[in-house]
Amino acid sequence: MLRTLLVSAAAAGLLAACSTTAQAPMTPPTAEAPMAQLVQDIHSYAQPNEARVTDVALDLAADFDRKVLSGTATLSIQTAPDADELILDVRDLTIRDVTIGGRSVPWSIGEARPYLGSPLTIQITPDADQVIVSYETRPGAAALQWLSPEQTAGGVQPFMFSQGQAILTRTWVPTQDSPGIRQTYSARIVAPEALSVVMSAEHLTPEGEPAGPGMRAWRFRMDNRVPPYLMAIAIGDIAFEATGPRSGVFTEPSTLEASADEMVDLEQMIEAAEGLYGPYRWGRYDLLILPPSFPFGGMENPRLTFATPTIIAGDRSLVSLVAHELAHSWSGNLVTNATWSDFWLNEGFTVYFENRIMEEVYGRDRAMMEQVLGWDSLQATLADLPASDTHLFIDLASRDPDDGLTDVAYEKGAFFLRTIERIVGRDRFDAYLRGYFDRHAFQPMTTTQFLADLREHLIRGDAALEQALMIDAWVYGPGLPSNVEEPHAVAFDRVDAAVAIYVASGNAAAIPWAGWSTQERQRFLGELPDEIATDRLASLDQALGLSASGNAEVLFAWLMIAIENRYEPAVPSLEHFLSSMGRRKFVLPLFRALMEEDTWGQTLARRIYAEARPGYHSVTTGSVDAVVGVPG
Repeated sequence: MLRTLLVSAAAAGLLAACSTTAQAPMTPPTAEAPMAQLVQDIHSYAQPNEARVTDVALDLAADFDRKVLSGTATLSIQTAPDADELILDVRDLTIRDVTIGGRSVPWSIGEARPYLGSPLTIQITPDADQVIVSYETRPGAAALQWLSPEQTAGGVQPFMFSQGQAILTRTWVPTQDSPGIRQTYSARIVAPEALSVVMSAEHLTPEGEPAGPGMRAWRFRMDNRVPPYLMAIAIGDIAFEATGPRSGVFTEPSTLEASADEMVDLEQMIEAAEGLYGPYRWGRYDLLILPPSFPFGGMENPRLTFATPTIIAGDRSLVSLVAHELAHSWSGNLVTNATWSDFWLNEGFTVYFENRIMEEVYGRDRAMMEQVLGWDSLQATLADLPASDTHLFIDLASRDPDDGLTDVAYEKGAFFLRTIERIVGRDRFDAYLRGYFDRHAFQPMTTTQFLADLREHLIRGDAALEQALMIDAWVYGPGLPSNVEEPHAVAFDRVDAAVAIYVASGNAAAIPWAGWSTQERQRFLGELPDEIATDRLASLDQALGLSASGNAEVLFAWLMIAIENRYEPAVPSLEHFLSSMGRRKFVLPLFRALMEEDTWGQTLARRIYAEARPGYHSVTTGSVDAVVGVPG
């Protein structure tokens, strides 16, 4: 039954599935010894071993006219006996006042540095346990995107959403913005009554509550400590439909039916994940399908994954992305990289886990095809990067953490774990991973700590096994070690044969396209020659309907071919694709490809980007500006 999440709706219990009474109890946060030592994060100004934030309580109002959030953040803190200052991370925030015990205290904002922002230094006494920061975001806050009604599916109400990873939470919440400084949080968010608010936390007031003329307040609570990048918010005309007893889909009302249908297997995925690596510890698992400008495929915000509408293909062929974000509920959310140099601990584990979920739900053939596609993508990445950036543990000193968001962390990390599985056996490795998630639940993890855990609980002094695994070569060495095995998908043998026949004959009508899965179609397009004659491109386009494809992965693969061969008839499709969504995975490579095509492509790139850029999130423009040549 479709249920619309508008305040004006009369149905009581509109989001009962998100209420406290309808969910499984949440796991209490792991107790920490007082001031347990944390790793110093080079991407944070915080000094957590002197004074650290343990809880954030937000009381904010959303102003869509001014495009700002304003109010207070009440920070619970833990301090060393001689601590006299608390250092927070802020970027482009307007700080109005800081109080402790009802009294204003001295504070200062230090010099801003690119992408890091500034330190907010607050004078405290050793007995201080709570600090209140009164502040306001700015219209250009990098984490927040404020959309006009015209930029939404419904076209009537505005929309706002956040994207905190890697270090953008500091642009809307004054806190210690490091993945190693885990914090509980709560929030009271006031917004126009025609809109609804959702967050990556338990929804305490699913229908909202009165907050003055024309306004309504929404309350949330996350009782498990999470890294700050997982604090997330969205406000808009949002609807909800359940897909199971603890899962469902939020999105704009006009896209709800298609979105819920695409996610019909969500509960089955959760059960498959639990069968592999233990109980799901976050209560509910819901999805929010965002407007097209969302810069990522998905973001694993706890209890409420944010996802791009480009995964709604109509045939559930792209739901591996959902399996990926669900897997983050263990790898990333439960056990978190302590610094962004350890990012592979989040993503390599998650790609491995995602593929295991896909195998459980959709079969080994599907899982192997996706492994092969990941292998192919990794080969291209390794060829493009300097050797030092192909290590799993990557040195990001004096660099934006986004520099580490490559297929090395994702796919090389996953192939490392698959190598371990192959050598020690699946059952033994599964037992190890389940114990790993239990031992380190709700804690940060460094690469050094993981390798020590692996040696203690899996290798156990076995010198022959240590040598066979080559773990140091995987983590600290370039490229792929010699013990890697290239995956093979039987289904792709037939596709490769079809490619050979097509290359020899040029007969596009003979390609068995209609009977292929999305993964087989991606393989076919990926195996075509680099140079293809215009007449052959035209016959492919006509026979397979490529420029009109509604599958974002297939369309992207086709458009990359069209750009490389300067195929003019595909340009309208290219323009529409780049102007109708802002997913960086697609946008960045397409603009890169255009800029490599001399005057033809560069002219096209600059014209399209000038028109499309206002609709992109800062995460996307931050990458594409440098490619197209937009002044910083």
